[in-house]
Order: sequence, then structure tokens, then C-alpha cells
Amino acid sequence: MVLDSNAPKKSLGQHWLHDENVLDDICTSAGVMSGDMVLEIGPGLGTLTSRLLSLGANVKALEFDHELASALIVNTRQLLKDKEYIERLEVQEGDIRSFNFTTMEQPYKLCANIPYYLTSHLLRQLCDTPNKPAQTALLIQKEVAERVVAEDGKMSILSCIVHFYYDCFEGSIVPAILFTPPPKVDSQVLILHKRPAPLFDIDERKFFRLIKAGFAGKRKNLRNTLSAGLAMDKDRIVESLENAVIDSHRRAETLSLYEWKSIYDVLDLLSNEA
Repeated sequence: MVLDSNAPKKSLGQHWLHDENVLDDICTSAGVMSGDMVLEIGPGLGTLTSRLLSLGANVKALEFDHELASALIVNTRQLLKDKEYIERLEVQEGDIRSFNFTTMEQPYKLCANIPYYLTSHLLRQLCDTPNKPAQTALLIQKEVAERVVAEDGKMSILSCIVHFYYDCFEGSIVPAILFTPPPKVDSQVLILHKRPAPLFDIDERKFFRLIKAGFAGKRKNLRNTLSAGLAMDKDRIVESLENAVIDSHRRAETLSLYEWKSIYDVLDLLSNEA
């Protein structure tokens, strides 16, 4: 079975990438070295898989498409011409949305060229799992990569959550023309380095409830969004924001994570919960 002859499935958001420089850059961005354990999501035709194996990595390739998963070892052998590489490849058919990251042995790294529609879900999984990859390189929609890396003034709920657990960097921009078929927008490598510990030693559930409440109303100020989202009196919210030295007329996207921490410290969230 020759996978290069298989047409990408539009329903699965498949776009094949063959550019050698980009493939090498993804490996470099994830810091892949000989002996590393790498989880690759959506290996497709095996072009990135082959690069990872040629660097000496041990690769677990998770593929949703049954036909591609069945043929990946054959295709990788055709690309590498070396049985030894194949012995370091484990192909698992499955959906990343239900993947159990705790099955990965630490330390491990993650590389992926994933369909755009999976990006937000995957990023949240990488934040929620207790078994986070040490280093990650995701090839995703350029606009989304920019939003995730964004800092004070342009942050979103997703960027706040990701920054809490990872140092975030923008990698190379990948023009749409390098894919088959070309997507409608350019892509970019998003690089994540796991922090030694979460940014703050706090109750994460309460902290993110606070942030989500702040972002609940678009173009609304913190006085209104926090009052509605936390079911608290506006006067109490204003007083807490004043104690945190934050203007109650500011909007959520303008705050840094350190400012959210200041609000958290002065606001007794969920004090009546069990």
C-alpha cells in the first residue's frame, strides 16, 4: 500500500506536509534527541515520523484514520529503508481526544501536525493532564499560535491556562502552499516548555473559575463580568479590585496572570463550597 497516493480526507482535516526544512524544524522545536520518547499525534503519511526515528527517538504514533494507522509502518519502512528504525516505532490507532497521557513514560516530548479543529481541545488536555510533556511542538493555525503566545493586553482564557503551565514561544511560520492540499490560512509552530511547577501554588480550580468569570462578557469591564460570573455584589467586586490595585473598568484581556493572582489573593472565592 503506497500512502502517498491516498488523497487527504477533508472530513478529517488532513493536510499532508512534505517540506523537509519544516519537518526538521518541528523536531528541533521539540528538542528531540537520540533516545527520547516522543508522542506524535496524527502521523498521517509518516513524513514527520521518519524524521523523528532518524534522529534516534522512540516514537509512539497515535493515528485516528484506520487506513493510515494500518499502513504507517509499511510507509515508514519505505521512507527509511531500515528495520532498526521500525523497532523504535509503536503505532496506536485512536483519538487524541480520549488519549490517556498518563500511559506515557516520563520524560517524553510531543510533536504534532494536527487538524485545526483539534487545537483548543488538545491544548486543554496538555494543561489538564498530570503527565505533561517536557517539550512540545505543535503545527497549528498561525492566528491561534499568536493568540496562545500573546501576553498582557491580548490574552484569552486559553492563553491564560496554557501560560500557567508552560512557557510559550512562537516558532516558524509555515505557508499554506507547503501543504497538500493547501489550507486556507498559514500555519505556525507553537512551542511549549513545561514549567518545573505551575506558575502559582494555589487552588487551580478556583483560580481558573475567576479567570473564566472575567472573560464571560465580551467588551465588558471586570466590575460587571466578575459580579455576574461569580454571583457577587458589584460593590464587593470593586472593593476587591481596589485592594488588588486594579481598575474595575479594565477588561479581562488586559490583565496579566500576576494581576489575576492579585485578585485571587484578595477575593475569597467559593468560601462556602465544600
